[in-house]
Amino acid sequence: MIRKSKEIRIGTVMIGGTNPIAIQSMTNTDTRDVESTTRQIHKLQDAGCEIIRVAIPDQEAAQAISEIKKRVNIPLVADIHFDYRLALAALENGADKLRINPGNIGSREKVKAVALAAKERNVPIRVGVNSGSLEKDLYIAHGVTPESLMESAMRHVRMLEDIDFNDIVIAVKSSNVKLSIAAYDLLSAQTNYPLHVGITEAGTVKAGAIKSAVGIGAILSRGLGDTIRVSLTGDPVEEVICAKMILQSLELRRFGVEFVSCPTCGRTEIDLIPLAKQIEDYCSNIDANIKVAVMGCIVNGPGEAKDADIGVAGGKGAGVIFKKGKVIKTVKEYDLFTMLIKELEEMIKETPSE
Repeated sequence: MIRKSKEIRIGTVMIGGTNPIAIQSMTNTDTRDVESTTRQIHKLQDAGCEIIRVAIPDQEAAQAISEIKKRVNIPLVADIHFDYRLALAALENGADKLRINPGNIGSREKVKAVALAAKERNVPIRVGVNSGSLEKDLYIAHGVTPESLMESAMRHVRMLEDIDFNDIVIAVKSSNVKLSIAAYDLLSAQTNYPLHVGITEAGTVKAGAIKSAVGIGAILSRGLGDTIRVSLTGDPVEEVICAKMILQSLELRRFGVEFVSCPTCGRTEIDLIPLAKQIEDYCSNIDANIKVAVMGCIVNGPGEAKDADIGVAGGKGAGVIFKKGKVIKTVKEYDLFTMLIKELEEMIKETPSE
């Protein structure tokens, strides 16, 4: 069952309620370098990013938000640590959302000053709790546990609610997958504010993508989550690609072609691996609600053929092309790619994009 959360506006993007789960990423450029930051934001947006976060380490970075917003059309989240005055400056320069960490933003009075300024501008605040920066008293009393992450978040949610601020998004992230899952379970029972989901410091592209898929996927499968960010050490475009794949795998959103292929085995009698890669690469730029299957033999091929819209199943030096579960032709191995693409293009003309 999908959790029904409060609807929140972040610039031009609505999250929560019945809105689709939004994909977020973060630039790794120097925010003060407007040119490179803008260039990276455009690449991320082209890849499918819908909300972008930028680091605000000082006043110059906060002031750069104003110029960046003139060059992009995606909501900008200002990531604030330690100095509440940076949050105030980010708001003055047009930030569409603030991310503050309760463990390091400062006193209640400073949080209140930020919240009042955000309320005046109708800008939401994400209370972003990380297992690496818990408040000292919670860490001493409980250590890093799902309960301490949840309590840290709710402590600051109550602080915001006390001054009648309710445009709140919450995250309770850890690099520990099981800890993160449990923390989101606890948090979801306490509040209906939108949840931003992620596994923090997940790792490099390969290991981090797997860890994120396990953690984020488990949380989303519980019906929790309104925005997601995959945290990878590498090009942030990879984060967006991974996020899209997670959402599509859970059938929460569609981003074009769904591609499946078999792992190959000793029964495979065609050179399937390069064929599968060639077909997958071709399909990666197609915006159509189509499932494509590439199978190596007759064991699983017929079954996948029934479930896929179009695909190939290999035989001895040849293969069959199927559509909607029916074999339409048998072709030589060297013609499989060409003939499949021809049939696929015909199908695309008849299939509405999403």
